[in-house]
Amino acid sequence: MAPYKRNIDDVLARINFPLFTVQMLTNRHVLVGGGGGSAKTGVANGFEIFELSHDGNKFHVEEVTRHETGPNVVMNCAVALKNNHTYLVAGQESHCQLYNVNSELVAQENGDIENLGTDHHTNGKLRHRKSAPTSKNNDINKNLRKRLKFILSPSDSVQTDFNEPEPLCRVVRVHPEGNLMATGGTDGTIQMWRFPSLKPLTKLKGHTKEIDDIDFSLFDNYIITVAKDGQAILWDCVRGKEIKKLTWNQPQGSKYLYKRCRFGIIEGEKKCALYMLSNPTGVAKKQKSFLQQWQPEEETIKRVAIFDESISALAVRDDGRFVAVGTMFSGSVSIHTSFNLQIVLKVPGAHAMFVTGLEFLPVLNQENQTVCSVAEAAVLSISVDNQVCIHTLPYRKTIPLWLAIVILMITLFLTFLFCSYIGL
Repeated sequence: MAPYKRNIDDVLARINFPLFTVQMLTNRHVLVGGGGGSAKTGVANGFEIFELSHDGNKFHVEEVTRHETGPNVVMNCAVALKNNHTYLVAGQESHCQLYNVNSELVAQENGDIENLGTDHHTNGKLRHRKSAPTSKNNDINKNLRKRLKFILSPSDSVQTDFNEPEPLCRVVRVHPEGNLMATGGTDGTIQMWRFPSLKPLTKLKGHTKEIDDIDFSLFDNYIITVAKDGQAILWDCVRGKEIKKLTWNQPQGSKYLYKRCRFGIIEGEKKCALYMLSNPTGVAKKQKSFLQQWQPEEETIKRVAIFDESISALAVRDDGRFVAVGTMFSGSVSIHTSFNLQIVLKVPGAHAMFVTGLEFLPVLNQENQTVCSVAEAAVLSISVDNQVCIHTLPYRKTIPLWLAIVILMITLFLTFLFCSYIGL
């Protein structure tokens, strides 16, 4: 496990409201949401969008957009790209609100912002402005810093929970292909929607208590749901039918509840692994908590990581290589390799309170350059302590292939000499 000491550089931003949800809006723009609720506390509700950069030594963020949502706290959200347009859906009280996300390219010089025009399809890629023909204007353009500003335009809103007296949209998730949306609330019902039209489709009824989490699989039309009734149900999201309930042999005399669920790609295969957090309840609270890797088709647990406290947040990187977990009491964050669930980075006390959300920075590749190139992995974390933090896993040292071959040949040669010396 990589040694790590928490320092002030981990804190990217402090927001003036508690944070409950975090998403990557583009490859280098972070969106966080939360708030203080409808009570007259003076604490705002809404979103903040930051641009993420790296100076060679540490990460920095700069606020580019703030959008307040009035009396409605943002408890959860999802970002979706459909037909080259970005959408944001957010659970706000009993309703799910759809936003159109438009980007506007601006240039900034000494604190002044120049509008370079609205571009609805940039999706994080800066559109370069042509240089002016005169040398004077060329000098001016050299001092202009180009950046994206985002405009969140409210569109449709649908009620997703009807459980009186306080209906609440607990979870909203959009299918990776952007054609389906699922919502779950305190009434225990999963409502499927056509996306982005928000036309209601099937209702999935299998839980008896409020929904804690939902996730879609990229393959096999799976959707997984977990709730406070202790059940984890695997569904066919196209047919709207239950496939199976996922059960396991819990420690004798204890009761566990699933907290979070996420699918992750299995590298080199068109299959998904399923990751779930499971916490003890009641008199069993002193027992261990688990990060479980399931093979959903076989209804078996392949690997387990054990925690000494309850765990509250879960994220899987888009290439499936790493899994991140946040804890409830110590506010710690850990990164695990997916193939064996071993911890490769642990950040004790990353937050002063429980971790409410985690999000990996996107993977670096030739077509899609991101700011995570300085580390093997980087994960964002948020909490009700109002802080946005980032935790990076440095590139781990490996032996080059040629050196490994040389070492192997030398070892074999020395073994042969030793065997000849002793007459074998």
